[in-house]
Amino acid sequence: MTTTHPESTAELTVVDSGLLALVQDAGRRGWAHLGVGGSGAFDRPAMALANRLVGNDECAAVIEVTNGGLAFTCHGPTRVAITGAPLPVKVGNRSHWTHEVIAVAAGGTVRLGVPERGLRSYVAVRGGIRAEPVLGSRSTDLLSRLGPPPLRAGDVLPIGRPRGPVPASDVVVPPPVLDEDEFLPVSLGPRADWFEPTAVEALLRSRFEVTADSDRIGVRLAGPALPRRIHDELTSEGVVEGALQAPPDGRLTLFGPDHPVTGGYPVIAVVRDRAMPLVGQLRPGQGVRFTRG
Repeated sequence: MTTTHPESTAELTVVDSGLLALVQDAGRRGWAHLGVGGSGAFDRPAMALANRLVGNDECAAVIEVTNGGLAFTCHGPTRVAITGAPLPVKVGNRSHWTHEVIAVAAGGTVRLGVPERGLRSYVAVRGGIRAEPVLGSRSTDLLSRLGPPPLRAGDVLPIGRPRGPVPASDVVVPPPVLDEDEFLPVSLGPRADWFEPTAVEALLRSRFEVTADSDRIGVRLAGPALPRRIHDELTSEGVVEGALQAPPDGRLTLFGPDHPVTGGYPVIAVVRDRAMPLVGQLRPGQGVRFTRG
């Protein structure tokens, strides 16, 4: 039997948005033919875990926080869970951590510190964020500018009513987040044949480094040049999340959830779907290596 839970809160107010805070859910799939990408949480397992901890549907809208710094006030008693990149959390003067359920009293302010590892953390509030959906999703797409704009201090976010029971478990062991080189499995193609064999060898044997101009659209990688065998212009063709595109300067771009749906540079390989949550946690300066698998 479903019960009504008094901890439901009507809204929360953003006090500090930090570097970047966005509303995200599972994304808006099925619109690529109209030029609309999927968007959605970069680290989807972390989003789903935060929602499960507070009794939401796994795909309920959350706040994706880049490099911490978010602060918000709840205007009613509620439960909050934060997953993804581990970071210190304070509610008033009380210290907490990620991957546990935090009971917040009405008027309580939740403040996120800076993650010690990883980049993106996910804040789920019991009932879910009730931003206005666009094409079936509440996700913010930074490329197409669909969905809610990036959060700013003073923004008020409505919260949905809780629907499911409160889970029995209120703490979980956080999955490991690396601060060293990350190994990402790839499948070669669809344009690997446009590159010299030495380029494929360099891709699979070299270390690349995440640069500071990375974002949800694409993670820029500094590393060895990948010489091309074919130098013709490529007609724009469809690209997917995880595609490793090589522009003329040879610096790889690893497409993220807000990537364009078409691209005009050859794609030498594609990172496997199962590894994309790891990509969402890569920090500038962190090393990346690619393996076949």
